[in-house]
Amino acid sequence: MIKGGKATVLTFAEKSKNILESNWQGYLNTVKADAKGSKGEVYSSKVRYLVKRGKPYVWVAENDMHNVNTMIDERGSFAVTSPMPGPLANLLKSIKKLPARVALMGEVLPLKDEKAKFARESLKEVISSERSMIEKFSYTVLGILSSSSLGVTCRGDNLQELFDADKGYVVFKFNPSSCMYIDSTGGTHEVGLEEVQATKPDPLSSYTMSLIDGINQSEARRRALILFCITHLSKNAKDAYLLSIDQKGFDVLGKVLGPVRSDGSREYQWREFRIPLREEAHSVEIFCRQLVEMEEKALKSFSNFTGL
Repeated sequence: MIKGGKATVLTFAEKSKNILESNWQGYLNTVKADAKGSKGEVYSSKVRYLVKRGKPYVWVAENDMHNVNTMIDERGSFAVTSPMPGPLANLLKSIKKLPARVALMGEVLPLKDEKAKFARESLKEVISSERSMIEKFSYTVLGILSSSSLGVTCRGDNLQELFDADKGYVVFKFNPSSCMYIDSTGGTHEVGLEEVQATKPDPLSSYTMSLIDGINQSEARRRALILFCITHLSKNAKDAYLLSIDQKGFDVLGKVLGPVRSDGSREYQWREFRIPLREEAHSVEIFCRQLVEMEEKALKSFSNFTGL
């Protein structure tokens, strides 16, 4: 439990909101159509988006088939995965573990001129705001972000291409009618749209990708994750990666000894663990400060125990 008695495990609504807010691209699916009408087959492509007032606003290239499809049939779905940067994506693929994801069903509605202009202006404001925050970050935060292969970037940097590219875009509003959270084991959990929309965005979401990658790309911080498994969870981990972060804590993928087999042997297995923060991190600064404090405490605890 976080200090103050608050729960450290996220609800499915919070998990869904975090995924939607921390990513910037997803797969839009619409029903294939031509001049003769709907064909019933599904067309899918990767698109970039921004969540505004709880709904995804999607940027679709002018020559993309979605533009024709939605003129005939507005039904669609939108799928977004949890951010999996750098070595984390390769690890999950090697152990056949899927990233958690969110699937929305609903209508894909093109925005009229004024509303499309408003969406573009909102996107510019988000990009500017996120970049200005980076300029205010402390040495501790920048030290973690700079270890990332992505560099010191935010979600907005990945959306800037929508303005830099030569090709034009049509802005759509995805109006969801249902939401499904799909965990890493493939388990599905229906989530009420009212719950997702009522959930506040996590203050770390704009920098989730770079923070996760910055920690996983640092050998020293990876060793600290191993120590967390030992000191916080009493799990003798051989290796560890950061899987996800939020204001209440973080999830670690640790390589630990599995159960004893019938022949008495044991094998290392990758397992997911939850490690709570001492107090909710209402900013990136607070998260990084607590992480450093936890690293120092874990190292001291381990040294005292082993005498090293």
